[in-house]
Amino acid sequence: QVQLVESGGGSVQAGGSLRLSCAASGHTYSSYCLAWFRQAPGKEREGVASIYTTGGSTDYADTVKGRFTISQDNAKNTLYLQMNSLKPEDTAMYYCAARAAYCGSWWWRQSWYDYWGQGTQVTVSS
Repeated sequence: QVQLVESGGGSVQAGGSLRLSCAASGHTYSSYCLAWFRQAPGKEREGVASIYTTGGSTDYADTVKGRFTISQDNAKNTLYLQMNSLKPEDTAMYYCAARAAYCGSWWWRQSWYDYWGQGTQVTVSS
């Protein structure tokens, strides 16, 4: 059983930056697809970015390319999401997710993941 705990959310003005963290524990496999999702009120949960723990290949939603960076610190078992140039439309609850598999082109599908964190709120004001 994998446990995921997000942190780092908060309130920021448009144009600002935040870094989210997701601490992982209890994992028994050597390779995982890790991802960040977000869900705004009244909207479906959407994939933001993914990273494969072996090799570090990444992928991003078009809406965040060039502004967000996903990364990992294997020594700390922690996933990060650096968010720059934040916009009001980035306001959402952000979740990290994991599955012990390669991140394929389907990484954005929330139903594919086995493990989820509880979420951390990000609010961007204009």
